[in-house]
Amino acid sequence: MTQASRNPFPHSDSNKRYYTYDYYLRHTLGAKCAKLPLDIGLSCPNIDGRCATGGCIYCSGRGSGDFAPEATLSVAEQIQKQKENYAHKWDVKNCIAYFQAHTNTYAPLPFLKEKFEEALAQDGIVGLNIATRADCLEDDVVKYLASLAERTTLTVELGLQTSNDESAARINRGHDFATFCRGFAKLRAASAKIGICVHIILGLPEEDDETMLTTVREVAKLHPNQIKIHLLHVLKYTRLAELYESGEYTPMEREHYIRLVADALELLPPDVVIARLTGDGMADDLLAPLWSRKKTTVINDIDKLLFARDSWQGKKHEN
Repeated sequence: MTQASRNPFPHSDSNKRYYTYDYYLRHTLGAKCAKLPLDIGLSCPNIDGRCATGGCIYCSGRGSGDFAPEATLSVAEQIQKQKENYAHKWDVKNCIAYFQAHTNTYAPLPFLKEKFEEALAQDGIVGLNIATRADCLEDDVVKYLASLAERTTLTVELGLQTSNDESAARINRGHDFATFCRGFAKLRAASAKIGICVHIILGLPEEDDETMLTTVREVAKLHPNQIKIHLLHVLKYTRLAELYESGEYTPMEREHYIRLVADALELLPPDVVIARLTGDGMADDLLAPLWSRKKTTVINDIDKLLFARDSWQGKKHEN
């Protein structure tokens, strides 16, 4: 009997014991899709002074949009460029336009509508992913997002990172967990068709395992459609890089991260899509942890650990 045939996890047709993004795409949109990172030149309220300055301590100057083209290009030009960039890796007939860099609802509604509608008008775009913050969801924008969700597959990606308010202040997040919950609830109330993906980060300064798993439990209570679990990367030219180089921050060890991700998966509801289990840092800017460059082997070892435990996503989830 093969490992896959013994797999007790229902949302899988392979050896994966968690609800992969690939499985979600194939079973909802009918095909794999290329996700095209875009940059529309926005900022964040913890950069421009509305709630803080300097941004999150780990964030690059591109606001997590390091894999997006230059914001000086139009949305249509960026999509075309990204299709060309990804054509060797993906079938680009079906693509998701991913507004990734900085906070993509932090602008007046007419500007946002222009950008999002331009993306939808491009050939092969079957959905939108919009990365933003829970404190940047104005009423008119949320109403528009609800209308978008009637016309396309829409996922709004909300950065939480941690449910611990002391940690959030330490990383200069600029809002607390209560603010995040209000933004989450606002989206959920606007339309059940808006997919919500919550981002969390493992390995934040001074967080122990229990603090990190508390964040996972809080996300499980919210029951988003998707979650992204990121490893904290130390990138050049960030405040975190200064802490790392001075010895004030120590990155997670590889085995620790693998174990903690397996623990987190066990706590999450089985129907939450796992959109990411680690992260990518630009190779030239990554200072640590260097083991994260071998992303495939990390994911494979998470699979192996779940199998060794005879465990799966949701095994320890409390309804």
